[in-house]
Amino acid sequence: MARDPVDEHGSLFTRDGERFVPTRLTRGPWGPNAMHGGAPSALMAYVLARHDPGPASFVARLTVELLRPVPLEPMQVVARTFRPGKNVQWLEGAVLVDDVEVVRAVALRVKQQPVDVADSISPAVVRPEPPSAGHPPELFVGASEVGYWNAVEIRIIDGAFGVAGPASAWMRLRCPVVDAEAPTAFERVAAVADFGSGVGNPLTFTTASAINPEITIHTHRHPVGDWVCLQSGAWAESHGVGLADTRLFDKDGQIGRAMATLLISPIGDRQPPGFAGRQ
Repeated sequence: MARDPVDEHGSLFTRDGERFVPTRLTRGPWGPNAMHGGAPSALMAYVLARHDPGPASFVARLTVELLRPVPLEPMQVVARTFRPGKNVQWLEGAVLVDDVEVVRAVALRVKQQPVDVADSISPAVVRPEPPSAGHPPELFVGASEVGYWNAVEIRIIDGAFGVAGPASAWMRLRCPVVDAEAPTAFERVAAVADFGSGVGNPLTFTTASAINPEITIHTHRHPVGDWVCLQSGAWAESHGVGLADTRLFDKDGQIGRAMATLLISPIGDRQPPGFAGRQ
């Protein structure tokens, strides 16, 4: 029996002094030497949640900008607080590979405190069926390929990968983000939210394809348990711009939302995911 890649590689990233070294679990489907967007998003969540700790500790928003394809190379991660505060704190971070900035991120942390919200009214939402009601997706890469699809367990509730239209899927990060440290609740959200543009992909990949050069994640609470559900839908416009809209859930209800700008390209300019032209 083949060894589980999570057992072999252990985590998305390992530490080497001041650097983070990606494992093969971070690879995305667009090429064998480029990461899935969820991996650097999870790393930014890991770093920015721990930087400059204070009373404003709840990560309420994370924006990750993927400036370039992120290679599977050792990387430097820098972080700073650009607006300190006891109630609201703003931080920014960056990932550099060979001194070239490939990822930029901004996080908003807010203070948590007991508040009487008994008279609040929330929007009605359709809660997804549990993970046990779903099924694994069909792989769009070879079964022997190791990548981010090994690090994340997926259960499709409705719709399907590679089929255009809104869909829902539960996802569970199967490994730590860094070394043997147990992932936090928000790291679990950041690790899977980037899948929204794939879960609710508006295209059939016959004439055009889409990638998201950024993602913004808002949370009003962090998930309970390992599983996060994505209810996603997206738009693709004929001028080459789109938008993916994802509701985020845990077993108790909605926890937030993720939005991602989509770059829509003719299929000849960018092949569908699946390691076309793999090395």
